[in-house]
Amino acid sequence: MLNKYARAFFTRVLTPFAAFLIRRGVSPDTVTLIGTAGVVAGALVFYPMGEFFWGTVVITLFVFSDLVDGNMARQLGRSSRWGAFLDSTLDRVADGAIFGGFILWYAGGGDDLVLCAVSIFCLASGQVVSYTKARGESIGLPVAVNGLVERAERLVISLVAAGLAGLHTFGVPGIQYLLPVALWIVAVGSLVTLIQRVVTVRRESAEAEAAEPPAKPETQGSEAAK
Repeated sequence: MLNKYARAFFTRVLTPFAAFLIRRGVSPDTVTLIGTAGVVAGALVFYPMGEFFWGTVVITLFVFSDLVDGNMARQLGRSSRWGAFLDSTLDRVADGAIFGGFILWYAGGGDDLVLCAVSIFCLASGQVVSYTKARGESIGLPVAVNGLVERAERLVISLVAAGLAGLHTFGVPGIQYLLPVALWIVAVGSLVTLIQRVVTVRRESAEAEAAEPPAKPETQGSEAAK
């Protein structure tokens, strides 16, 4: 849902920066790779130590590369299958690092196996939600559904909650509970989104098969051959 509105807004905001990088000879693929590396470093260095505020600051600085690289490609007229593949693949890597950081924290210093399990579910369900759409489209279905919690929602909810929860280290009382609440919201929302997509693919598959002409029987041909 956020993709529809937030992406268009930030694309307009980041267009001058994308043009600046183009003038400096930076390629969209380079931005994609650097952005992913920054997100992974921020998540796997800071989050396992419980440094959620600074980890989120670092991640946020790099996460907008997902919009900048596409903007650059459009300005250059170089939108390609390779670019789309690389961007989508590295998005999964970045998502895995963010929730992996939560997992490492709750399995270690956070000492909470329930939230560790919830974080694992968020990681796995997010990957499967993305896979269902990609797999449905690969077999020729539109998968025309706006899920309750898609990638943009997962990132915004998780990163905002993590950043605010990190203010606990600066003396803000009680705010550390925002992250556990956010992880539960993401887990439930991802499950609902997964069900939405599976139901949609099943319906679209049935409609596509019903619209196909019936196969001609082969018995007449075999009889004629005799």
